[in-house]
Amino acid sequence: MNTADCLFCKVVAGDIPSSKVYEDDACYAFYDITPQAPTHILIVPREHVDSMDAAAASDKDLLGHLLLTAASIARDKGFAENGYRVVLNTNSDGGQTVFHLHAHLLAGRQFIFPPG
Repeated sequence: MNTADCLFCKVVAGDIPSSKVYEDDACYAFYDITPQAPTHILIVPREHVDSMDAAAASDKDLLGHLLLTAASIARDKGFAENGYRVVLNTNSDGGQTVFHLHAHLLAGRQFIFPPG
């Protein structure tokens, strides 16, 4: 994919407005504009990676950072104790609609398993 056409690359660059929750050198987190739970935050790496399937062994620190960032946000926002879900949709059948790797941090309601 041409990263100039990537929706999340544009959000990270500030070309598309978003409601920022967190940012650091490796990732940017913001509220989803079509939330699937009372709290729905997207955690996006600054570096463009199409999907989990496209991630390489060299991305392992970035992948771990996304998960640790989700946990940190959950604690900071006060919903870690009640619980939350982190979802990484991968490719079309996995429900991925924006092909820039991202984690969904969902909270504020009880979730069922298995999901959809």
